[in-house]
Amino acid sequence: MPPAPLTLILNADVHAPEPLGLCSLLLGGGRVLWLGEGRPQLDARLMVAQVDLQGRPLVPGLIDGHAHLTGGGGESGFASKVPAPMLTAYTLAGVTSVIGVLGTDDCTRSSAELLARTRALVEEGLSAWCLTGGYHVPPVTVTGSVRGDIVHVDRIIGLGELALSDHRSSQPTLDELLRLASDVHVAGLMTGKGGALHLHLGDGERGLALVREALALSELPARCFHPTHVNRREALFVEALAHAAAGGVIDLTAVEGDDDDEAGITAAAGFIRYQDAGLPLERLTISSDCGGCLPRFDAEGRVVHMEVGRSASLLACLRDLLGQGVALTDALAPFTSNVARHWRLPGKGRIAVGQDADLLAFGTGMGVSDLWAGGQRLVEDGCAVVKGRFET
Repeated sequence: MPPAPLTLILNADVHAPEPLGLCSLLLGGGRVLWLGEGRPQLDARLMVAQVDLQGRPLVPGLIDGHAHLTGGGGESGFASKVPAPMLTAYTLAGVTSVIGVLGTDDCTRSSAELLARTRALVEEGLSAWCLTGGYHVPPVTVTGSVRGDIVHVDRIIGLGELALSDHRSSQPTLDELLRLASDVHVAGLMTGKGGALHLHLGDGERGLALVREALALSELPARCFHPTHVNRREALFVEALAHAAAGGVIDLTAVEGDDDDEAGITAAAGFIRYQDAGLPLERLTISSDCGGCLPRFDAEGRVVHMEVGRSASLLACLRDLLGQGVALTDALAPFTSNVARHWRLPGKGRIAVGQDADLLAFGTGMGVSDLWAGGQRLVEDGCAVVKGRFET
């Protein structure tokens, strides 16, 4: 029997992400059709599926703004290439929208392959976009140019992750960085897309120096440069705070077990320090590096240890923030509304009438109880009811 075309969610403690209290929601056509107290009057002839959340929190579905949809890695031989994460790697982590990137390997992996995987996830029920290019200059593209990719390809919304201050980068010059940022910025203006240059920051001492030069010598707005992994080193994090103060948006990487990295700070600790600095909360995003290789190198650049990023680290970070007394409204923003605002994703990141019905209901211990993506229930009572084609 096909699912009912309408879904009525009752007794939800809604955080949109601002707290709205106990509400009911009517979902249909992939959107939130009605939101309010009590229960709407519906024609008895309508097919309506009902879900009573019994007061559990309901929040916008998380947006993972940095994920290796085709897998990452490859820094330690061909066998070290990470396989592509499957659909439930995202949904069971509370993620309803994802932005894909290429990393070190933009040679055996391509922007065309990433675009195909992005569209596959859309077919399976997620909202998904991707960035053109990868670590290196010149960027790998689909149409032959960065501007052409963003203008002509629906799912491509920016460029990245371009590597800076890293031994794996192609060591771009200031002129190359300015040209790429300009192409991305103009393409964003033409299309209404995010139009940002998503920058992988490595362990190098140069940090964000090239970005500061680019902003000092050009008319480009600071939002064009979106550095990620900025919590990997204390000195880099301090530079990132200055970039946010100048109008830029910065991205922390949530990695489970990142307390073990003596050189960096956790995403939760970075959030609290950002908040304590009095910087605008809307300029902070947090992503997972899902599917990406998280290597550690020796002095000769050889991999000595490798882990793999998971979208589940976003919820772990969120729980950490709540445990440290951060209000749920504030804690949610870098995973939801801030990402949607920065990348200009219409209908995403908030719960409101007319917005996409991307919803996450929490269960015990702030785990994923139920998940709707575009109004389709993908997770029910903690179990994936929709799986990717090749998941068993």
